[in-house]
Amino acid sequence: QVQLVESGGGLVQAGGSLRLSCAASGRTFSIYGMGWFRQAPGKEREFVAGIRWSGGTTYYADSMKGRFTLSGDNARNTVYLQMNSLQPEDTAVYICGARGAGKDQFEYWGQGTQVTVSL
Repeated sequence: QVQLVESGGGLVQAGGSLRLSCAASGRTFSIYGMGWFRQAPGKEREFVAGIRWSGGTTYYADSMKGRFTLSGDNARNTVYLQMNSLQPEDTAVYICGARGAGKDQFEYWGQGTQVTVSL
């Protein structure tokens, strides 16, 4: 099993920035990639950004490009999400995920960290 713990959420004013962290533990050798999702109240979970440890390739949802930057530290099994120019519509629970090799879907999930953006 893999355990994921997020941190870094909080309350920020519109236009501000936050940096989220997600640390993996357990069977981390089995992780092929990690990523971030978010879920706003009354909405479905949506993909934000991900990274493949092999080669360090990052990829983003189109709507997140430019403002959000994902980075990772494979040795520490940790990923970060730098979020800039935050807007109230970015308010959501941000959830870290991980997946093993050969898996199309993320299979491990953290508890999530709340991000609230006020006007």
